[in-house]
Amino acid sequence: MKILAVGDIVGKSGIAKLKECLPNLMQKNEIDFVIVNGENAADGMGITEKMYRDILKLNVDVVTMGNHTWGKKEIFNFIEEKTIIRPANYPSNNLGNGYTILEKKGKKIAVMNLIGRVTMGVLSENPFLKAKEIIREIKLQVDIIVVDFHAEATAEKIAMGYYLDGDATIVFGTHTHVQTADEKILKNGCGYITDIGMTGPKNSVIGMDIDVSFKRFETSLPERYKLAEGEAMLNSCLFEVDDQTKKV
Repeated sequence: MKILAVGDIVGKSGIAKLKECLPNLMQKNEIDFVIVNGENAADGMGITEKMYRDILKLNVDVVTMGNHTWGKKEIFNFIEEKTIIRPANYPSNNLGNGYTILEKKGKKIAVMNLIGRVTMGVLSENPFLKAKEIIREIKLQVDIIVVDFHAEATAEKIAMGYYLDGDATIVFGTHTHVQTADEKILKNGCGYITDIGMTGPKNSVIGMDIDVSFKRFETSLPERYKLAEGEAMLNSCLFEVDDQTKKV
């Protein structure tokens, strides 16, 4: 089973790049299952229903979210669908699901979304305890468990990888928009990478206009973010899971 995780979609150029590249990537690499983080798709803040539907049309199986889950109010029209998940450790009274279970090629695949608590500024429950709680509930029902940990701190993400090694099949990080060079298979067979990067404007500061970023850092004053323009890139990570051992 080949599972592709695509880094945070940033703006319309990110959607366009996904449309341009994903079909060829899937065909060339014989990819079976695709997860896309979409929480920055709509001008960097949330996702619209049209964008969500356009992503699904590309044979994407699950769209994950993060700290900008509620950036666009129209998400309440589709947040309960099985093909989109928001962080499972958001307050329990929030709409939507923190994980989903889908069947593909005879395998039951669970995809879980979590959000970090270090420097994220989002009210959330403990992601480590929530992850273990969910895994206890579902581990006998599924063949593969994939975790998108949307977090800022590399230490928090690395800790999560080791924490879930042996329980989760794959743990990958999102949010920082910069792909890390630490992809590895952990001791108990979990595939791990600290961040899978972004799909959006290449010449930018994590997808945002460079000059606007200069102003924020020079003056320390609030400056409305503006998406960068120009050529886009697609960052992703491909995990191959052994059908027999269920390890990467």
